[in-house]
Amino acid sequence: MDHIREIAPDVYCLGPHGRTQTNVYLVRSGESWVLVDAGWPGDLPRIEQATTALVGHETVPAAIVLTHDHPDHAGAARALAERWACSVFVHPAELAIACGSFAAMWRHAGPLDRYVILPAISALGPRRRDSMLERNSLAPVVEALGSDGGVPHLPGWRWVHTPGHTPGHVSFYRAADGVLISGDALVALEVNTLAGMVWGHQGLSGPPWYTTADAASARASVRVIAGLRPRVLASGHGHPLVGPDTADRVHDFASAR
Repeated sequence: MDHIREIAPDVYCLGPHGRTQTNVYLVRSGESWVLVDAGWPGDLPRIEQATTALVGHETVPAAIVLTHDHPDHAGAARALAERWACSVFVHPAELAIACGSFAAMWRHAGPLDRYVILPAISALGPRRRDSMLERNSLAPVVEALGSDGGVPHLPGWRWVHTPGHTPGHVSFYRAADGVLISGDALVALEVNTLAGMVWGHQGLSGPPWYTTADAASARASVRVIAGLRPRVLASGHGHPLVGPDTADRVHDFASAR
């Protein structure tokens, strides 16, 4: 089982895990809890083991919320939601992709998807393609986040639209103590350098360019995050930043872009 640690009151990090140093977060609120992101498809057993260690067998989450619908963040979401009988929430702009729309995937594709992944899926033929998309779709369990900015079952938290990596990418922010769960909008791993990709060097980075749909919007989202002055940066990859200089580090990174 991954190392599990409390990085802020009632906020637990499960990870980083594997070559991609992917993180999943468990956030408590009173007697209930919410899972933030759901790792790769094969991560279901380790997520179940970790959450059981934290909250026991009897307490299932009130919801799963996703920063975005990429396979390293939403991979186990449907299986977990069906097992736990809860909903998965995404930003409205992410719904079409989450529900398996091939047209939406093309419309918001980053370079890797546009030139490698989606052509390979197209080569399967319509019947096999549609079957694969249906198996991986979140349609049976997904709902849209509300326009009021609230996070289901997490009073005191709000979602912040941080698009670019995907059209409906969101970050989750608790203003009371400056905790920000940033997904891939801003990560603590050098995902855009060879050193980070191969040797896992830690360091602030925007989203991976090769899977980012809109680079200009992604840069703007980094500035939005910097403006929040987070005191804890719980990113989708790499070790969360929890030091007293976190807000300044994020500000300096955003200013240099």
